[in-house]
Amino acid sequence: MMIRTQISLDSERHAQARARAAELGVSLAEYMRRLVDRDVARPARTVDRSVVFDLGGGIPTDIARDKDRMIAEAVAATAGDASGKR
Repeated sequence: MMIRTQISLDSERHAQARARAAELGVSLAEYMRRLVDRDVARPARTVDRSVVFDLGGGIPTDIARDKDRMIAEAVAATAGDASGKR
């Protein structure tokens, strides 16, 4: 059973979505259903929290001063995993 759902898009995004649906040869509604299906079917993202405990990499550092850079490096390291997904 289908349930009718209403969404609001700004005019530019609506035009882009309509154009993309046309490229795919489907209705706007079918295009939206496919987007939702793809997003919902994606497995939940997990993050290895242990990378936070290895931020210094053995180099003496001032964590209070360098924490933003160190966290950014840890996040970048996990973003480049073998699957290529974030």
